[in-house]
Amino acid sequence: MDEMQGWFVGRLPDDWYEGEPEVTADREEIVVVVPLPVPPSDGGGDEAVLRSTEAGRIERFREDTREQRMRIADDAERRFGRKVAWGAVCGQTRTTFTNLSIPVMTRLRQPERRVLDTLVEAGVARSRSDALAWSVRLVGQHEADWIEQLRDALGAVRQARRSGPAA
Repeated sequence: MDEMQGWFVGRLPDDWYEGEPEVTADREEIVVVVPLPVPPSDGGGDEAVLRSTEAGRIERFREDTREQRMRIADDAERRFGRKVAWGAVCGQTRTTFTNLSIPVMTRLRQPERRVLDTLVEAGVARSRSDALAWSVRLVGQHEADWIEQLRDALGAVRQARRSGPAA
């Protein structure tokens, strides 16, 4: 992951971002979120106006950098063997432009299927698939610290494997 982060930091033009880009990856996709400078405020304090200004800044970035981002994504896809998605964050506004939606197969017993069906019937989700995605997002939000600890532990295991004797 550090290699990917370093590659993108080295590859992205310095004037694109403020701070360091956030690079996350799984087996299929790399998501690069570029932090943009927050627009100056007139001091009025209207939250809706500020969020709208941030969204406009993100949209301008998306349009102005499209060709360069696609060239960088092509290079990254060849180098890392994964698709690249882009996003930007400006102040409180975060947008991911285009990212993959990967089907995941799972086997559920009736009690789990009934939970999904209840979410569909209640209008929380349009389908079992949406209900499952909603459930995963909910766990991710409420157990973020625990999941981050698991990711850190897995990173330590991977590092130990890399530094150990070759099998």
